[in-house]
Amino acid sequence: MSVDDLPPSPSASAVTPLGSSVIPIVNKLQDIFAQLGSKSTIQLPQVAVVGSQSSGKSSVLEALVGRDFLPRGNDICTRRPLVLQLLQTKPRSEGGSDEEWGEFLHHNPAKRIYDFSEIRREIEAETNRISGGNKGVSDNPIRLKISSPNVLDISLVDLPGITKVPVGDQPSDIEARIRTMILSYIKNPSCLILAVTPANSDLANSDALQIAGNADPDGHRTIGVITKLDIMDRGTDARNHLLGKTIPLRLGYVGVVNRSQEDILMNRSIKDALIAEEKFFLSRPAYSGLTDRLGVPQLAKKLNQILVQHIKAMLPTLKSRINSALFATAKEYESYGDIRESRGGQGALLLSFLTKYCEAYSSTLEGKSKEMSTSELSGGARILYIFQSVFVKSLEEVDPCEDLTDEDIRTAIQNATGPRSALFVPDVPFEVLVRRQISRLLDPSLQCARFIYDELIKISHQCMMTELQRFPVLQKRMDEVIGNFLREGLEPSQAMIRDLLEMEMDYINTSHPNFIGGTKAVELAMQQVKSSRISHPVTRPKDTVEPEKAASSASQIKTRSFLGRQANGNVTDQGVLAAADAEKSGPAGNTWTGLASMFRGSDVQAAAKNNLLNRTFSEAAQAMYQNLSTIYLKEPPTVLRSSENHSEQESVEIQITKLLLKSYYDIVRKNVEDLVPKAIMHFLVNYSKRELHNVFIEKLYRENLIEELLKEPDELAIKRKRTQETLRILQQANRTLDELPLEAESVERGYRIGSEGKHEELPGTRRSRTETNGNGRF
Repeated sequence: MSVDDLPPSPSASAVTPLGSSVIPIVNKLQDIFAQLGSKSTIQLPQVAVVGSQSSGKSSVLEALVGRDFLPRGNDICTRRPLVLQLLQTKPRSEGGSDEEWGEFLHHNPAKRIYDFSEIRREIEAETNRISGGNKGVSDNPIRLKISSPNVLDISLVDLPGITKVPVGDQPSDIEARIRTMILSYIKNPSCLILAVTPANSDLANSDALQIAGNADPDGHRTIGVITKLDIMDRGTDARNHLLGKTIPLRLGYVGVVNRSQEDILMNRSIKDALIAEEKFFLSRPAYSGLTDRLGVPQLAKKLNQILVQHIKAMLPTLKSRINSALFATAKEYESYGDIRESRGGQGALLLSFLTKYCEAYSSTLEGKSKEMSTSELSGGARILYIFQSVFVKSLEEVDPCEDLTDEDIRTAIQNATGPRSALFVPDVPFEVLVRRQISRLLDPSLQCARFIYDELIKISHQCMMTELQRFPVLQKRMDEVIGNFLREGLEPSQAMIRDLLEMEMDYINTSHPNFIGGTKAVELAMQQVKSSRISHPVTRPKDTVEPEKAASSASQIKTRSFLGRQANGNVTDQGVLAAADAEKSGPAGNTWTGLASMFRGSDVQAAAKNNLLNRTFSEAAQAMYQNLSTIYLKEPPTVLRSSENHSEQESVEIQITKLLLKSYYDIVRKNVEDLVPKAIMHFLVNYSKRELHNVFIEKLYRENLIEELLKEPDELAIKRKRTQETLRILQQANRTLDELPLEAESVERGYRIGSEGKHEELPGTRRSRTETNGNGRF
């Protein structure tokens, strides 16, 4: 192999910047987003350099720059990520300058450092300032830009080397921490990985390739660099490694020869080291034919080409992400609103907030809100659901007699009958029991009003605009005002509900057209009891006449004999006569429109006969009294309960009472189902829509309160300032992308990455003179 087989050294006259259009744009974007620090979420295309401690990473970077500028030492050298931007300038031969300088972003960007030993000292000082002076490690990056006519445009991130044993102030888990730091960079798809491995170690166990494989398992973003080829064991070489036969990589490998420690101590220049590297490859036949994979100059060219192509591929995504971040930040900044200093401006702002809130509140109740959820019921729809599916449905499922046993009804009948035991008048127990059942409707009705109140409170919270977050005092006062206002509206609605139920209990309208009536209730009760007796036959006394054998006229009178009875359940003659007289006194087919009116005639006739019998009995008793001895009565028990055994007549009476209760309860229930929602809507819901704005004006729109209500917290001012700065940076980044020339779309389109990472020329693309050596060969 001759010298002509090697790539030219990177000098000003021999190097043309392949990525002069796009790489500086990305470098500028890095400077822009560096102002955000760790808050930046935009991942820019870059090359991360990874490797184990003493793998030769620093030597590779210095060779790419052509100058000594990195700290040296026996232990870990890179203790903070170093973002290194290489920017090619025009040489003197092209009207530029041969000067080289560096700029640190943490300094004034205009300050140029021409002494590279000073750059090294600044890196050491800045590292110690954050990481301490005893080998500590930090993930806070140092940003350095080097401008020189002897470099290619490349953007690199030098990451701390993977170390196994902690030293100095390093924690015991230093290896895990460094690996985590490295992964935080290389896991991003926008990051290319430069995996550095020394040739005198086992490539299969390379820490750099292992961690790169975790982030890039397919090897699409990884470039392998094999260093220290000159210190491999005699008789061995890295040819198979460079050809990708050991561990294949899509972007291939490049082999380099580093300066030895002796060279560094002897201050051997990098230029001399590159010449020695060139001679080494010429003297090793094993590396014949691998020109495009050997030497630092070829590594620089390869990095430049790959980075340009990678940036071009990432540009559409990068533009989209910057635009999305710009839109979100602008929206956030807008939410903080403008600062208004004048009293008039503040008053207009306060009135605007109150008006917008009331409009949002009304729109939500009416189902016209733009913020209405499509995944669940909200606003007025929930109120309607409470009325129809909670309140009405719950009342319809209630049986008015479910909590009344037959014994309860029988006891109520006996209590209502009192000393008039010969006559059963069902309107007395019915009214007592039906009022009791109507009163059960009060609690669910009041609970319904409370449910609606709770919904209105939820709606009031949902209507709080994002703009109000900047005024916590105003937000709190508005919440208090509407809370008190709704509670005030709840009280009259609940009072109206109580009045409605009291009205229903004060007047039992047995003339209601939907009420079952007494005659119908008697007929149905007789049928139910009769069917029940047939299905459960009862043994009758021998002298009892079966109903089927009685005469039809007598049977009709007998069916009404329940109207007159004694306390023991036996029917009296007076009761039969009273029932017969009652039958005759009324017209045939007359319905029972009033319970008391139905039995009024029977009461009068029965009372007249009882008076006659009582007078006769009194006179006889007085004549016999002197001949009789004294009879003593037992004390009645403290608690009297009705007997569990019911006669047929008592069963009929119970059934009549149940039918009357159910019929009238249904009438009242329907009234309540209709009137309670109306009362709630009138006194609470619609009232709040009509009067809320007026209440806000009365309570909050006061000149002495405006300044207090519109006072912003200090944190909000800080957020507004920070968001404004972020917005400015994103706008600057967006303008920077617009600076990208149209021809950048076709920059280096004549190159593609071939198999094993070799860059090939596409058909029809002419190579420039600077890409060949003097003999026209590569």
